[in-house]
Amino acid sequence: MDLPYRLDRVVVIAAPQAIVFSFFTEPDRWASWWGTGSTIDARAGGRVFIRHPNGIEVSGEVIDVAPPDRIAFTYGFDTGAPIPRDGSTVTIQLTPTSHGTRLHLTHEFAEAGVRDEHQQGWRYQLSLFSNVATDLAHAGAAAAVDAWFDAWAEPVAEARGDRLRGIAAADVRFRDRFALVDGIADLVPHIGATQRFMPGLRLRRSGAVRHCQGTLLVDWTASDPGGIEQGRGTNVFSLRADGLMDAVVGFWGG
Repeated sequence: MDLPYRLDRVVVIAAPQAIVFSFFTEPDRWASWWGTGSTIDARAGGRVFIRHPNGIEVSGEVIDVAPPDRIAFTYGFDTGAPIPRDGSTVTIQLTPTSHGTRLHLTHEFAEAGVRDEHQQGWRYQLSLFSNVATDLAHAGAAAAVDAWFDAWAEPVAEARGDRLRGIAAADVRFRDRFALVDGIADLVPHIGATQRFMPGLRLRRSGAVRHCQGTLLVDWTASDPGGIEQGRGTNVFSLRADGLMDAVVGFWGG
């Protein structure tokens, strides 16, 4: 089959490669970013089926699969238009990076116009994909955020450092109106100073963690030892692919 027109899209997903690949091989995870009823049999010759939420159906066949690096399959519409069954080829190549997993999608077509029509479709679909993959990779984000706020109330420096090392990278960056801190070694005494000048102040998460592709938006309240609110604000957390925090920015007020 002659497929001279090629669409390439490269994105980086803030999740480990094994998790990213599983969304191309496990039927339930495949359906989570395509639509209910979609399925895949991730072996050479296995069936690929996509049912979009609007009812449009796409079918294909797995050409080859090399876990956890590569999968390729044919792709065509069940109606035969704009692509006949098995009328195009999709290849997914994954490689680990320092920020997660680099995903290189190649879609080969027989016609230039059809290729161009799929540019935005893949831009949108891989955005959905990144969200479901990172939602799974960072399913424990709320617990990590709570542990972060708990560390600010820990009075013993050594124990404070242990708490932080369980949830943050060694070189974690922290910024707010009172801090320009790089690394746990600098953050531990900074928190100690905060406890000295604002004794008994306790930070707690307020509401659910809002997560988008490795970035968290978290509201919090600050209360005195009597439980009376003294302030509130919002933190932005940036997570590495392994779930550790690599940057935190705090905003008072709101």
